Amino acid sequence: MSIRPVRQIIEAEPKMEGAGVHLHRAFGFGRTDDFDPFLLFDDFRNDDPEKYRAGFPWHPHRGIETVTYVLEGAVEHGDSIGNEGVIGSGDVQWMTAGGGIIHQEMPQRYEGTMRGFQLWVNLPRAEKMMEPRYRDVLAATIPTVKLDDGITVKVIAGEVEGTRGPVEDLVVPVEYIDVTVPPGVLFERTIPLGHKVVAYVFEGGGQFGPEELRVGTEHLVVLGDGGAVEVTASGEGIRFLLASGPPLD
Repeated sequence: MSIRPVRQIIEAEPKMEGAGVHLHRAFGFGRTDDFDPFLLFDDFRNDDPEKYRAGFPWHPHRGIETVTYVLEGAVEHGDSIGNEGVIGSGDVQWMTAGGGIIHQEMPQRYEGTMRGFQLWVNLPRAEKMMEPRYRDVLAATIPTVKLDDGITVKVIAGEVEGTRGPVEDLVVPVEYIDVTVPPGVLFERTIPLGHKVVAYVFEGGGQFGPEELRVGTEHLVVLGDGGAVEVTASGEGIRFLLASGPPLD
């Protein structure tokens, strides 16, 4: 089986969004061919409440899906079609903006660390104006699959070893998983040919692809086409988000 090569390694850059949230952006608001069907990836981890408490007040989205994954802290959500709720540690908010929605995402804890990520998924041309919808996905519903050698995989969307994630009825059949690999262990994951694949490292580090390129925290790896993703964890282990899906062009 061919191993997907490393096409690009991107260091996430500091940005400010919303009403003054300091975050790091791996990609977004530029050329998207390399990431299609994904449009943006932000890492909004911060241990200074002054750099995240202002949040993301009311703002619009259209023609995309926004996926917010909270590792630590709490974020309150409200939108223009009457949905509201709070997502906390390990929870996911999957919102399909479709024909248009206005929403806000506001931190609900003003001390300690806020850790989380936001991924934008494009919608196909035929579904750009679909009816908006919103889903809270609680941590308790997200399965953890234990693989050989101590590897664990949280399955948000997609299927790993016969275990499906809780996010069903996807417009675009993307896979989104949270992978933890112990020191020195090799992780392999077969992805359908033609699908785009990106991996964001947020703890530890490791070697990616047949080139065995070293990648550390706050870096995104863009992988080329092939059969399998290969990652070998370094001495401190590695934890990363792996997202894949068919390009929409």
